[in-house]
Amino acid sequence: MSEIQVKEIVKKFGDFTAVDHISFDVEKGEIFGLLGPNGAGKSTLIRMLATLSQPTSGTATIGGYDIVKEDSKVRTLIGLVSEKLIMYERLTAEENLKFFGKLYGVKEDEMKKSIVELLELVQMTKWKDVQVGTFSTGMRQRVNIIRALLNKPQVLFLDEPTLGLDPQTTVEIREFIRKINKENGMTVILTTHMMAEADLLCKHIGIVDHGKIAALDTSPNLKKSISEGDTTVLEFVIPNLDSDILSTVKALSNVTGVSQEDPTHLMIHAIGSDAFDTIIDAIRAKNGKITSVSSREPTLEDVFLQITGHEVRDSANQKIAQPRRGFMMGGAKSRAR
Repeated sequence: MSEIQVKEIVKKFGDFTAVDHISFDVEKGEIFGLLGPNGAGKSTLIRMLATLSQPTSGTATIGGYDIVKEDSKVRTLIGLVSEKLIMYERLTAEENLKFFGKLYGVKEDEMKKSIVELLELVQMTKWKDVQVGTFSTGMRQRVNIIRALLNKPQVLFLDEPTLGLDPQTTVEIREFIRKINKENGMTVILTTHMMAEADLLCKHIGIVDHGKIAALDTSPNLKKSISEGDTTVLEFVIPNLDSDILSTVKALSNVTGVSQEDPTHLMIHAIGSDAFDTIIDAIRAKNGKITSVSSREPTLEDVFLQITGHEVRDSANQKIAQPRRGFMMGGAKSRAR
């Protein structure tokens, strides 16, 4: 059963199209990921679904309610955690939660009970009377997330919830997301540019690039799509790797993607049974010294590179790369229309 249905939604700012005819469904109770670099259109899409911005065209429903025509009903069903922390530093954690609880229209008795339970849930009870301005970024984000849960939403939007957090806090936030999804059956839409986050948490992942969904499927199916047939992911170690070698490899007809992991490592996506020999010959022709070659299982980073032609960490203002044909996954056809 679909909790969220998005149909050909578009958002333009003047001549710039931030979200370009995106369509997908989200099942009730699942964690759905929107994966892509900063500037891909993820946050703009979330703002529209959260009724903070109206689409230029297209529409979406949440819980059966139209996000434009029935926006007030939609707002009763959702919670939003944006990448910008929404907290008042001079107020304590409890005071912040009470303030937002009143804005949500939560009844006093119910709000007091929820605040106690939610602070305990994120292990922040002993700091409830401490001003938020003294908190670490991770502590603030914990309070920020439970702020969005005060009205007990059916759908929770998490826009880059672990951005800027230390590794330990990142793991804690991820586990909390998994916990509220599992225990409450809450539908979650998560935007992230972190591959591991999407891989660990999400049932379905939509890869977003330049305002479009380039592919949509489960993580295993996305990875499988670039490991089938003649597609190979090869890792080369070249101590004297330079721009000449790099450009030569990229120009090969059977190479579909190249990423430089560090000054000596190349990750190469290639097709065809003779790709291995062709790549080695090309590198040696440029006097490249190959000390190691290995193949490995593809990751979501590999999927993104293969589909879009560039890495997810590339800047958003790069030249637009057209998605390669054949990468709208078979399992996504009924979901991404």
